[in-house]
Amino acid sequence: MYPISRRHQRLALRELTADDVEAVLAIYGSSTATEHLSFEPRSRDEVARLLCHTITAATITPRSEFSLAVTEQTTSRLIGFARLALDPHQQQAATIGFALRPDTWGVGYGLETVQLLLGLGFDELELHRIWGARSPENAASARTMIAAGMREEYTIREHVKKAGRWRDSVVHTILDREWKVQQSPEA
Repeated sequence: MYPISRRHQRLALRELTADDVEAVLAIYGSSTATEHLSFEPRSRDEVARLLCHTITAATITPRSEFSLAVTEQTTSRLIGFARLALDPHQQQAATIGFALRPDTWGVGYGLETVQLLLGLGFDELELHRIWGARSPENAASARTMIAAGMREEYTIREHVKKAGRWRDSVVHTILDREWKVQQSPEA
C-alpha cells in the first residue's frame, strides 16, 4: 500500500521524502517535542538516516510500517511525524505514535493526527486493535487518545530507558467495532 495520502479537517498524512529532513529535525531535534518520547533529541544526521529507512520501508511489500508526514492542508507545511506499525505479535493489530512541532500544540492537531492514523488502520488496513503508549507524565497525550475514543488499558512497568532512567508507559487501545460506532452518523 503505497503511497498513503489521507485527509481530515485541517491536516493530511503523506509519505515522507528526503526533502523533509529539516522539518522533521524541528520535531525530533527539539528537547521540548521529545520530552515525553522514548528517545533523546536527534541530530540532523540521525534524522536523515531515519528518513532514509522510512522511505525504503514504505515500498516493501507487504508493508508493515507507515511512517508519515503530518501536514497542514492549507499550507502543506510539515508539522508532525505520525507512525502506524503492524504488531507482529498480535493478529490484525498495530501500534501508533506521533509527535508534533511544539508551536502547533494546543489547537487539536494531536487529535486529528490520531484520528487519521486510526482511520488508516481500521478503514484501509482492516485492523482489529490499535494501541498507543505514552509517558505517564504526558497528560496532553492522554487527553488526545481518550478524545479519539481510545481507552487507557494498562501500564507497562519500566518500559523505556531514557536519560539513564527507566520509565513506565501507559497503554491506550481501541477496537475496530469501537471505531465504527464513533464514525457512525448517530455517534
